[in-house]
Amino acid sequence: MSSSSTSAQPREATADTVESPLLEVRDLHVEFRTRDGVAKAVNGVNYSVRAGETLAILGESGSGKSVTAQAVMGILDSPPGFVTGGQIVFKGRDLLTLGKEDRRKVRGSQMAMIFQDALSSLNPVHSVGSQLGEMYRVHKGSSRQDAKAKAIELMDRVRIPAAKARVGDYPHQFSGGMRQRIMIAMALALEPDLIIADEPTTALDVTVQAQVMDLLAELQGEYHMGLILITHDLGVVADVADKIAVMYAGRIVETAPVHELYAKPAHPYTRGLLDSIPRLDQKGQELYAIKGLPPNLLRIPPGCAFNPRCPRAQEICRTTVPPLFEVTDEAGTPRPGRASACHFWKETLDD
Repeated sequence: MSSSSTSAQPREATADTVESPLLEVRDLHVEFRTRDGVAKAVNGVNYSVRAGETLAILGESGSGKSVTAQAVMGILDSPPGFVTGGQIVFKGRDLLTLGKEDRRKVRGSQMAMIFQDALSSLNPVHSVGSQLGEMYRVHKGSSRQDAKAKAIELMDRVRIPAAKARVGDYPHQFSGGMRQRIMIAMALALEPDLIIADEPTTALDVTVQAQVMDLLAELQGEYHMGLILITHDLGVVADVADKIAVMYAGRIVETAPVHELYAKPAHPYTRGLLDSIPRLDQKGQELYAIKGLPPNLLRIPPGCAFNPRCPRAQEICRTTVPPLFEVTDEAGTPRPGRASACHFWKETLDD
């Protein structure tokens, strides 16, 4: 399931229904106020996810993926981070209008987050059973005995061997893959409607990556949760995502159903990401890499932020910020869910 797994074929996206989105992020802006200046980390992000649907958010480090997720969860460090505009509408309520206590009640019980570094996210001086059981003691008022029983049940659910015997073990006594399963169990404890998984397979080997992603997909189907999967690894999302949003310099630059994006990307940055995936039929050839470096968010280039690295860049790209253009087929019919923030998306699509 890693980026080196080139045999995986993207699955067909599920059809949109009339069901209202579980989560809608509307024109979200986040900035970090530092001694060196104001870093524009998120610049007008829009996306939505429905119950039972998986949205994958792709992009390099520093593109704004995790900051957007932290803003949605309400765990953005402030200062220096500030939400300066937009709406985060969850189950019909704008979370940005809620007080701290109401926002806290939403976390855990209605939406939860799986972090990328399980070892640093788990408390090293408390057993995993204690940390899992705390969710029930705090949110449900369960007794310690009942909370422990629930913790064992959760550990069994995420397939941790000998859960009853290991409920008293500490995080360092588990492997990386098992710790990630514990993080998934914590996220599932109160059966939330939405889970955000931030790089959940980072630092895991390919086999364990596949196991973790299969487990997430299985549990999502069982609980009919919305899932936002944040990653820079296109191979990880090919088999599990319904739709993809690609981020660059704090903006979404392309959206598409997963199988369409893999077949025909409509933004040069997305094409560069796909071309950089190692392929078995190109053994011995030099790997493709996108030239240059991601932009400094304190000084984002004028026009399209990708223009200094883009092989298609022309004068308009250096002066005019492209909106998210609606992508159409050859007959001019809009493709559902497809958009590209590129002045020359048609040429990119035809490559």
